[in-house]
Amino acid sequence: MIENLEISGCLELLGDNYIGRLGFISGKSPCVIPITYFHDAEDKCIISYSYVGHKIESMRRFPSVSLQVDDIKDVQHWQSVLIQGKFEELKGSDAKKYLHKFSEGVKMVINQKKNGEAKFISDFSSKLTGAEPPIVYIIRITDITGKYRGKE
Repeated sequence: MIENLEISGCLELLGDNYIGRLGFISGKSPCVIPITYFHDAEDKCIISYSYVGHKIESMRRFPSVSLQVDDIKDVQHWQSVLIQGKFEELKGSDAKKYLHKFSEGVKMVINQKKNGEAKFISDFSSKLTGAEPPIVYIIRITDITGKYRGKE
């Protein structure tokens, strides 16, 4: 039976992962793409970054977005969280501060999941090697819902 995931379970799933699917509107159509993220529980937001392109331009125009994260063991045992929120582009010292939080947070999650070491941010993304600085953004969480099926 599919049941609602308590908010504590939703937050735990977000914190235990670093890859999710970002939903946004591009023109008249919805788009969903995978992103690397960090859930900043203290500031109640999702942190990520990208270079200017389709995704950033679309979120600037339509800042209402969603993020879906799941953990699927098999068809009878899974959990899924859906976040609704608002895209906010960061600049200057705020961008640097949140990019540092993102980097350290994702390294921590990788180390916990793989019992290994994420040596550099390039272990999970090659985007920071470009000449232009990335666009750092947050998703201010406005709603969180979750579902699960099966117990561990």
